[in-house]
Amino acid sequence: MTVAAIVPAAGRGDRLGPGAPKAMRPLGGTPMLVHAVRGMLHARLVDLVVVAAPPGGEAEVASVLASHDVGKEVRVVAGGATRQESVRRALESLPPEVDIVLVHDAARPLTPSEVADAVVNRVRAGADAVVPGLPVTDTIKRVDPGGVVTETLLRAELVAVQTPQGFTRELLAKAHEAAVVDGFEASDDAGLAERVGAAVTVVPGSAEAFKVTRPADLVFAEALLRERRGR
Repeated sequence: MTVAAIVPAAGRGDRLGPGAPKAMRPLGGTPMLVHAVRGMLHARLVDLVVVAAPPGGEAEVASVLASHDVGKEVRVVAGGATRQESVRRALESLPPEVDIVLVHDAARPLTPSEVADAVVNRVRAGADAVVPGLPVTDTIKRVDPGGVVTETLLRAELVAVQTPQGFTRELLAKAHEAAVVDGFEASDDAGLAERVGAAVTVVPGSAEAFKVTRPADLVFAEALLRERRGR
């Protein structure tokens, strides 16, 4: 089975503050996108990476990737106005031989490649949709619009979901097509898969697969990267 990883990288990342688009923010002197792409390409089971760039910025993103040693084949396509649209466009660009698709956030630049391999292996074993996740350590409460708690959720039944998320190509295409028809936007691709009746399987995630969203996250990522380089 041929495996492709889609990396949507068209977002601005306003919560990181002013500056370059999130995927191009430097981490250890190298754009986060490059770290994320390398992580996928270093996975034993990933054959191809497709990056969804900001519309009109494909040449710039391709140039950045070409200037770094990222390894295997990387393609760059035009993304869309939303993450979901970017994934859909990248999915439509995949060569016909691709059977399994991973979707990975550029904002999770330090995700170990072993996580990607674990996701792929579970899809190969028969799962239609697979996500990496970690047990939730905080107590999670549901609140109403006025800020009043309406329910305390059972922590043992909760996981914090990460990427890369893996799917059979057929399922992911079906899920995105249904979302277009319904005008539905989800926070992740697994949410789209759930809407079309797919069972989503969870495999162990990694503490290093955290999402860089705010300036403090970038500080933590820099510290983790320095620790890795010192090993």
